[in-house]
Amino acid sequence: MEANLTLKPIDVSCIIINFNTTSYTLACLQSIIDLEESAINYELVVIDNASQADDYKKLKEGILQLNNDRIKLFRSKKNLGFGGGNMLGVQMAAPCKYYAFINNDTLHLEKNTLKELMQFMESNPSIGISSPQMLDQDKNFRVTIDHFSSLGREILRRPLLEKLFPKIYLNRKKFYESPIRVQYVQGSYMFTKASAFNHIGGFDDNMFLYYEESDVSYRLLKQLNLSTYLYPQLSYVHYKSASTKKGIAIKIEQKISLLYYTKKHHGFIQHRILLSYYIIRYFFSSLFKPRYWKLFSVLVQGAPLSKSLKQQQQLHEID
Repeated sequence: MEANLTLKPIDVSCIIINFNTTSYTLACLQSIIDLEESAINYELVVIDNASQADDYKKLKEGILQLNNDRIKLFRSKKNLGFGGGNMLGVQMAAPCKYYAFINNDTLHLEKNTLKELMQFMESNPSIGISSPQMLDQDKNFRVTIDHFSSLGREILRRPLLEKLFPKIYLNRKKFYESPIRVQYVQGSYMFTKASAFNHIGGFDDNMFLYYEESDVSYRLLKQLNLSTYLYPQLSYVHYKSASTKKGIAIKIEQKISLLYYTKKHHGFIQHRILLSYYIIRYFFSSLFKPRYWKLFSVLVQGAPLSKSLKQQQQLHEID
């Protein structure tokens, strides 16, 4: 007879993606190791998202120097983006109660952050995702919460909605002193119930870089009635977009993900209205800023997923 062995889940699996930013990744790992003094059982799953060979070599060497058996390193042959990279981390993670999706360009600031978030979630079973307050590298306030994308948010804009409907659209630029229910939190730090996350299928990796966190919070709310909360008693530093280059290609990627998200959650009509709005807007923008012609061209084609950066990624050999 075969032994019927059931692995006991660990408490937290922290999933961290590296893409050509090893120094940030190692600092992130060190901050967690130094400050998590509690007895909870956690692991650190590092996914290298097809970085350049030199960066990956530095990552392997740095992790060896950290000499911590909680760290598990895996390298993807292909840049899978934010959602895809995190889903690879989920596949490589041990069975766990919670996932902590943590950007590599972040630092823990308080002791036992993982333990405190876990206790907060276990005391509030109606919560699916929580996040500490985000700070910049100088430890100043940074916006951590946001509103689900909609025609209203994209056309009327956030400040007006927050002024007209303050109970629905919370002030994003306010520092909250106690836990508060929000629509979603930034993907730089998401602490989520593993069972719920797995139930909804995790991140939608059709979106290569943007709106994945909003999509997850929206589906947790609609499918399982689980809310997202900001937990401001804890905070973390986030070095903004350390691994993402700016430029028109990133702006195109944002619009592709946004329009995909809109069609997925709000249907064909709202998708067409928003697409038409952007076509008109960026036609006139292009007259004054020619760099926007490329974005306008993608929008005229319907901003299909085939134009996403995801389709431009190549396979790399793994040493």
